[in-house]
This record gives sequence, structure tokens and C-alpha cells, in this order.
Amino acid sequence: MTVRMPSRSLATPVELDTDAKGTRIIYWHRELPPFDAEAMGEHVVEAASGHVQGTLAHRDELWSQCYEDLMAHLRIRLEQEVARLGGHYAHVLSESVDSKHDDISGEAWLHGRFTYVLYRQALNR
Repeated sequence: MTVRMPSRSLATPVELDTDAKGTRIIYWHRELPPFDAEAMGEHVVEAASGHVQGTLAHRDELWSQCYEDLMAHLRIRLEQEVARLGGHYAHVLSESVDSKHDDISGEAWLHGRFTYVLYRQALNR
């Protein structure tokens, strides 16, 4: 099952999208990075939640738990990618979240694929 989320239904507090200095790194969907930021390119990053026992179908609490975990892993991955690619901001444009299930272990988890534009601070700053 693929779920396309046009906006952040389980919104993450902005404080979690900042670095240690309090500088915001991650901007979601309609939120825009600083107006003088320079686009460096579009990229895709993937992340997965931790595994839980059972299935995610029709279990709002398990879905929410896995989605929050997925977002935590995504934040870490985005911060790593922004630093690795020499940027300063990531603007997430789209997300696709799939539920996964392993019949042998009886575990389920979420897998997400996120498209974002990498930005750097303007050189004249």
C-alpha cells in the first residue's frame, strides 16, 4: 500500500528540523527556505521505521508510532545528506510512504521515499 501525503498529517515540530545552533535545515512541502538560498539540485532520500510485531493495516496507533519513527530516521538522513553534499537546507517536495510486512517474522514497518531540493546559503551572506 502506498500513501502519498500532500502535507504533513503528523506534523513534526519545527524545533526538530534545526541543527545544534538552532538554524533551520529542513523545510516541508509549502514551507520555503530563505529567499536568498541557492538551489543546488533535486535529490531523493529513503528511510525506514523500526519494525513492530503485527500488521499496520487498520491499526492507527502502530501506524502513528512507525510514522513518527520514520520521520525521526528521515531527519537524521536528511541532515547527513545536506552536510555530505555541502548544502545548508533541504526542502522536501514530496513523500511516498509504503507499509512493509515480513510474513516469516510477523513484523511490519514503514518505508519512505522523499524528494527534496538541496539549497546552500547565498555566497553574499
